[in-house]
Amino acid sequence: MDLDVFVSAHRAEWDRLDALLRRQRRLNGAEVDELVALYQRTATHLSLIQSSAPDPQLTGRLSQLVARARSAVTGGRRSSWRDVVRFLTHGFPAAVYRARHWWVPTALLSTLVAALLGWWIGTHPDVQASIAAPDALREMTRPGGQYETYYSSHPAASFAAQVWTNNAQAAAMCLVLGIFLGLPVLWILLLNMLNLGVGIGLMSSAGRLDVFLGLVLPHGLLELTAVFVAAGTGLRLGWTVIDPGPRTRRSALAEGGRAAVGMAIGLALVLFVSGAIEGFVTPSGLPTWARISIGVLAELAFLAYVYVLGGRAARAGETGDVEEHERSATVPTAA
Repeated sequence: MDLDVFVSAHRAEWDRLDALLRRQRRLNGAEVDELVALYQRTATHLSLIQSSAPDPQLTGRLSQLVARARSAVTGGRRSSWRDVVRFLTHGFPAAVYRARHWWVPTALLSTLVAALLGWWIGTHPDVQASIAAPDALREMTRPGGQYETYYSSHPAASFAAQVWTNNAQAAAMCLVLGIFLGLPVLWILLLNMLNLGVGIGLMSSAGRLDVFLGLVLPHGLLELTAVFVAAGTGLRLGWTVIDPGPRTRRSALAEGGRAAVGMAIGLALVLFVSGAIEGFVTPSGLPTWARISIGVLAELAFLAYVYVLGGRAARAGETGDVEEHERSATVPTAA
């Protein structure tokens, strides 16, 4: 595309749109129709320039012009509780549901890795000796040792807040760093599974695996599910860089990125629940069966939330992306 010819052909339309937007008085009906038509054409011009002949100065001017026109056409919009409810009942569960082909295999493979690491550590004393000295291992695994007192070492409220913050950061890193071909996500997953595998291996070698699982399962089921969802979404975003499908790589990443931001907010709420369980239920005096039952119920509630509400919303066309009028203007792309 010859950019100079294109600018010469459409400069008058852009100037006219800018003049309408600067009008101090109220526009009449014909001027409003003209403004809408010019806004649509200018948005198309912007997409054409971005894809065919990107020019930073011209792109910046038209982006600002399109943004002002969109604001004038759609009017100011404030978020309301209705938006929050819609996000929680449609957008977030639909996004998790649509990503299930990524996070479910991620969960299964990661759990298998943790189990194999636990078996390997638990059945090989030389591996245990490379982790820590025998006295330190006994201190970690004995009744009342570090593995048991970890969950009651701080006041419940502050411990829950600390756990929530750490897990939310880990989930956000999986979502954000997925764009680097998913490689940082695999590293974060490996570190998490290694920590879990070490605990399983050391406590099983001490004959206290039941105690360890009784401490981990109440909060760990929901917590690890949230991490797996974040990791699966991050891996999907990384694959989008490699294979964007029929869309342009720019639009595919924009859509995936917007959905990932919404996913981060939703998973922060899920991790808040798991953090509360870890802070108040795991170290409580409840019997082991009761604590594990609470964790299982929380996990089943989340899965039902995703597969029932999320499945219904996804089948209705919900993607977890922002609404269409809030997206950047694009032009159709040939398949």
